Amino acid sequence: MDVLAELPFEQTGPLASAPRLRELCAQGAIHRVRTAVGDEAWLVTGHAQVRALLDDDRLGRAHPAPDTAARTGKSALFGGPQGNFDTEHADHARMRALLQPHFSPKHLRGLRPRVEELTTRLLDGLAEQGPPADLHAALAVPLPILVICELLGVPYEDRDQFRAWTADAANIHDRARSERGLGELFGYGRELVARKRNEPGDDVISRLCATDGVSDDEAAMLSMALLFAGHETTVVQIGLGALHLLANPEQWRKLVADPGLVTNAVEEMLRAPGKGGGGIPRYARTDLDIDGHTVRAGDLVLLDNGAANHDPAVFPDPDRVDITRAAGAHLSFGRGARYCIGAPLARLELHAVFTQLATRFPGLRLAVDVEELRMRHDVLTGGLVELPVRW
Repeated sequence: MDVLAELPFEQTGPLASAPRLRELCAQGAIHRVRTAVGDEAWLVTGHAQVRALLDDDRLGRAHPAPDTAARTGKSALFGGPQGNFDTEHADHARMRALLQPHFSPKHLRGLRPRVEELTTRLLDGLAEQGPPADLHAALAVPLPILVICELLGVPYEDRDQFRAWTADAANIHDRARSERGLGELFGYGRELVARKRNEPGDDVISRLCATDGVSDDEAAMLSMALLFAGHETTVVQIGLGALHLLANPEQWRKLVADPGLVTNAVEEMLRAPGKGGGGIPRYARTDLDIDGHTVRAGDLVLLDNGAANHDPAVFPDPDRVDITRAAGAHLSFGRGARYCIGAPLARLELHAVFTQLATRFPGLRLAVDVEELRMRHDVLTGGLVELPVRW
């Protein structure tokens, strides 16, 4: 019997592709693997296949027998099935209909000056502090939290508490801790909803509370989902984006010389990370064929958008960072009906960050060797522990 490749794949450094994943990708687009908790799954790595399956109704996040379904990890948040199998599509459509208006292009255009102002304020603090500094703590962490707090109407002074809860909820090693964090986060959401019912403001939570048919529990659940997704993933993206640029000094110099490249650079920074394997979990709702392999109903299917973003058939020399590359075909935000609602907000923040960094700190460079940098392996989102820099 063949020995299955086991997740997560070991990486030799924060920027290196996992050797085992590289081997699998060279063999084909879909692979039988074993997850971190020992369950079997299908890992899809080809760009064409991942792109198609991200928007395929035959895959979903729910499972008809969730207690016995294969799991990716111990997180109560994303380690296993989510939602009701029978109503999944309708529930998801309702959620998007409720949230999409708050992330419309018009609404986010109005937010741009505030994002730029907050970025400027944080970089003023960085300049005042002087080198060496931790760019992760000084910029990557606080900016997304400030932005999402203002957007949702969450008190910024609560950030240490809700960040601890989101970290616990996303813990991939301790199921009880993950469940406690999720419960605390939901309870906090209920408190905010009660407050907004009595004293509404100009924010997303208040507007959800004012929407006909939205219960307190639903408003709390949606708000806390936005709070988690709206800051944790962008924290990671800012940190890894900066690392990819600074670890490739010629690319940093290109951006400094021409800040007009920032829009393209942001897409390349969204494409470049994610080389350790894993991917977005889905469950087959029916039997289907994926690249010649029969996937049975109920099987766990992992759509590895990170591996897809390094498919040489779409991105020549994929491990090379190139801010002039046409990287718009990356799948970092998903695709179709499940395309990330917050993608425009993340792009807005990344654009502000790297435009101002390139113009205000042209001599920015890493203060330690890349090999010395530590990555987080305890939470779903991963990312850097710190990013020491000088200028």
